[in-house]
Amino acid sequence: MALKGREKLMVIFAGIAIAVLIFDRAYITPQSQKISQWKEDVKAADQKIREFILLTTGIETVEAEVARLEKELKGLSDRTLKGEEFRAFLRHLARASETLQMKIVSLNPEEEKLSPPEGKKESPTLQYKKVTIQMVVHSTYHKLGIYLRDVEKLPFLLHVDSLQIERSEESLPLLKVTMGLSMHIVSL
Repeated sequence: MALKGREKLMVIFAGIAIAVLIFDRAYITPQSQKISQWKEDVKAADQKIREFILLTTGIETVEAEVARLEKELKGLSDRTLKGEEFRAFLRHLARASETLQMKIVSLNPEEEKLSPPEGKKESPTLQYKKVTIQMVVHSTYHKLGIYLRDVEKLPFLLHVDSLQIERSEESLPLLKVTMGLSMHIVSL
């Protein structure tokens, strides 16, 4: 049986189509799957890079904050007298009351020992105590402002916890000032 020209042409086209189909199934489809897998890997790697960039930025922010806090702590440590805080406070109070003509009515210090944080051992060399002081003084408003501004210049940390100013008949023309102060004392 002899094939006609048209049939030969159809067989050749069928052979080419089968060859293209085999080439597609054997080479192009696996390569396409590898390419799509690589695209997914690239997307995952990009996501990890974004996460690492965010973490790096966060770490830099934390490092800057730690450096700032360490600098602040060093400044506060330089400002702190070791074991002499209460004496310095009393000296300052004596000078201020004399120069500012403040009358000290009462001064009640109370000491409480600060407990160490849970799970941590207390440092044997430095122990902190919190001293709260309740003071009642008679002063003018202006001189009280000067005294409170001078408190910031003391060589230790002193916090004004409460401040009550009232006018009473017994202390006219001065005001009756009730202050609650607290300070941390390092006991060596």
